[in-house]
Amino acid sequence: MADAQGGYQRIMLAVDLTEESKRVAERAVALARAYQAELHIVHVIEPLSLAYGGDIPMDLSSVQEQIHDQAKSHLAEFAASVNVPAEHQYLIFGRPESEIQRAAEAKGADVIVVGSHGRHGLALLLGSTANGVLHGATCDVLAVRVGEEPPAEDAESDSG
Repeated sequence: MADAQGGYQRIMLAVDLTEESKRVAERAVALARAYQAELHIVHVIEPLSLAYGGDIPMDLSSVQEQIHDQAKSHLAEFAASVNVPAEHQYLIFGRPESEIQRAAEAKGADVIVVGSHGRHGLALLLGSTANGVLHGATCDVLAVRVGEEPPAEDAESDSG
């Protein structure tokens, strides 16, 4: 049971709608169950002009519209698979780091759950989106490791 002092009451799950999002969602769902918390899902579409530096000699509004429509249906399908109602689903245009933070704040989230690729080196530790969310968030951030699993023998060779 969530309580005002130690538990989470509202969880914001940030997904990129790739296969890896399923693993991230599993953690968020388990957390929501453990604390009997509300689960919200946000997916941010980065505008093509941002992704390509803004120097595009054509109107991309129809392409952007198609991306939006496709993302909307993928988000609805993904949310249904983890029993998140439509009123707790948010599809936003913008920079993922800042929009995830903004959505979490707007909904009063106690924790943001986001996937992280856990690459080597401090700069790559979380990946740019997870890192950006972590540094600007006003609540807890749970970074769920996704991507390649390290070989089991690596862990054993370090202990010798």
